[in-house]
Amino acid sequence: MTAPARVITGIRTVSVPVTDQDQALRFYVDTLGFTVLRDEPIPTGRWIELAAGDDGVIVTLDHATTDVTRGPIMIRFTTDDAAAAHAALTGAGVDTDEVLTWPGVPPMFAFRDLDGNAFSITET
Repeated sequence: MTAPARVITGIRTVSVPVTDQDQALRFYVDTLGFTVLRDEPIPTGRWIELAAGDDGVIVTLDHATTDVTRGPIMIRFTTDDAAAAHAALTGAGVDTDEVLTWPGVPPMFAFRDLDGNAFSITET
């Protein structure tokens, strides 16, 4: 049996479904510190691309519509200091869980955006 041709070569974009693109954009930029790469009108709303860091992965804020079924998403962002990131987000009113500190595993915690999408932040 021969190996299949390489079809997928990497990850460029992770899409996050949001109900209000303006509100979500403010949250991701003002609260989480993302950088806007592109914000263009499209027939279903706007095409918004954001960068969380310098790793080349783009996060898009896709307008969520009732006719599109999506499953849960899980994105693990990174930080240099999980405790400091947790304090900053909690102080900004973000819905966060406690920092998990398990032996042999980097500190991490979960948080949710304004639409209830769940993410985690793991210390590098």
